[in-house]
Amino acid sequence: MYETLDIEINAAVATVWMNRPAVHNAFNADFIRELTAACKALDADASVRVIVLAGRGKSFSAGGDLNWMRETAVADAATNQDDARRLAAMLRTLSEVSKPTIARVHGAALGGGMGLVSACDIGIASTAASFATSEVRLGLIPAAISPYVIRAIGQRQAYRYFQTAERISAERAVQLGLVHEVVAPEHLDTKVQEIVVALLLGGPMAQSAAKDLIRGVAERGVDDAVLEDTAQRIATLRSQPEAKEGMSAFLDRRDPEWVALNAKADS
Repeated sequence: MYETLDIEINAAVATVWMNRPAVHNAFNADFIRELTAACKALDADASVRVIVLAGRGKSFSAGGDLNWMRETAVADAATNQDDARRLAAMLRTLSEVSKPTIARVHGAALGGGMGLVSACDIGIASTAASFATSEVRLGLIPAAISPYVIRAIGQRQAYRYFQTAERISAERAVQLGLVHEVVAPEHLDTKVQEIVVALLLGGPMAQSAAKDLIRGVAERGVDDAVLEDTAQRIATLRSQPEAKEGMSAFLDRRDPEWVALNAKADS
């Protein structure tokens, strides 16, 4: 189905491999279109519970393909803006997938590649990984990725790295909040699998609601409107079959139905 991606589905986990190793999984128009479509398709697939984003070859992703960037630079204003909008839409689609997303970062994640990591819910990196918002060295700015990178590392750190384009080590990335864990390369897949196992124990509706909750209350003060919003969210969720099943399973000291379904799919 895809020329720039390779998608593997194992039980309830979909691994989306960026598959342009010759150009370090750099973005072009085809890649942007296909990753957008893949995210939408996997989000709509009820059998998929977790999405892992990974890269073939040496790098996770080097950001924008230079040939594609040259083409956009000489295109007319309308074409240039349309390309920029499609890139922004791809990142938003990834960020707003209702299911848990994990970035598996084994090598360089530069420019837009760092944006992909930031747009995922969870980042797990190898000690061999590195990051940068390198755009200013090309006379550009990290515009499309900025909402996600700033969300991950904060404004203060963004002021530094958006302007210096310094390489960020994996160890520094975890300090900044860009990734959650850093492990030796040989332990990367084991750590990703640990996170996957933990995610599969949660209710899928609850996880989707948890993501929406974060978007709804982040950066807001604690006022009457926020209190009412959160009260309505939990009251609504409690009335759903998933929550009733989860609470019954806890009281009955058994696994809830979704855990049993995961185990059946994995066997």
